[in-house]
Parts: sequence; C-alpha cells; structure tokens
Amino acid sequence: MRALILIDIQTGFDDPSWGRRNAPDAEVNAGRLLTHARTQNWEVIHIRHASRETGSPLSGEGLTFKAEVTPLAGELIFEKSVNSAFIGTGLEAHLRQTGCTDLVICGLTTPHCVSTTARMAANLEFAVTLAHDACAAFESNADTSWADLPKMSAEEIHTSAVSHLHGEFASARSVSDIVNHG
Repeated sequence: MRALILIDIQTGFDDPSWGRRNAPDAEVNAGRLLTHARTQNWEVIHIRHASRETGSPLSGEGLTFKAEVTPLAGELIFEKSVNSAFIGTGLEAHLRQTGCTDLVICGLTTPHCVSTTARMAANLEFAVTLAHDACAAFESNADTSWADLPKMSAEEIHTSAVSHLHGEFASARSVSDIVNHG
C-alpha cells in the first residue's frame, strides 16, 4: 500500500528570515500530488513542524498548513519538533499498522526535514519516492562558513540534497511522472 507524506508545508516558511528559495511551484505541485493521492485512495499523512525555539516562524500562526495542501477531515496529522517525522510521533507504527510499505514524500525543506525523514524511512525499510519538484530549499539551509566557502544558492542546496538521496535512500521523480506513471 502507498502513502503520501507531506512534510511541513506551512505558512511559517513564508517568513522572509529563511532567505531566497528555489522551486516557487513546490506547493502547487504538492497540491497536485495530494489530489492524485486522494483519488487513488493512498494513505495521506500531513506532518507539521512545531518549533520549540522562541520566536521561530514555525510556531503560532506559522503552524498553519498552506492552502494547497490543507488536510481534509480524517486525514492524519503528526506534529513533530525535530527534523525526522519518525521521531516522537506515531508515524512508523501507523504505517506498519495500515500496511503502507511504499512512501511518496514531499515538502519543506529539502535538505532538512524532507531529507531526514526520507533517510530514516529507507533505513526502516520503506520504499521511498521523493517528489523532488514538490520540495524546496532556502539559502539559509546551508552554512558554508565552516570552510570559508561562497554561499550556496537555494537551487544548489536543493539539487545537492536530492542528489544525495536519489539512488541510496529514495528514487527522485517529478510529480508529473508519479501522477502519470504511478
């Protein structure tokens, strides 16, 4: 059985403190994938990041899911405060209980919560598909100051994160490919 896991697609990521981002259509693509998942009767699971950091954009109003991926009644929501959607939640138990072995993952941000969740899912022996164009990264997602390197662009950060996942932890595919070819 297949499940769609939408990670942290929240209004808190609209805060300018994150810096420039890539993939301006990521939420639209995630919404398209969500519509497809609902018509295919996939298990749909929404993940929300509730930050414990004072003043974080991912608290208060920033916890609101973006309009493109608003959960319907009956769709599961797991709340987390760390990068992995498996830590401190019932996600793994729910997937095992419902017989979901094939996961399609998308969300924000590619190198942090999406990557950590995809890696852990693969380590837990789930088959993982990463909907790469339904994910996005921000310039603030990489700190190159450790080696006095130039700042990476959001696109470079996203591409690097997807490239690290593809083949080892996940199969990176476009939303169109997933919708049109299963």
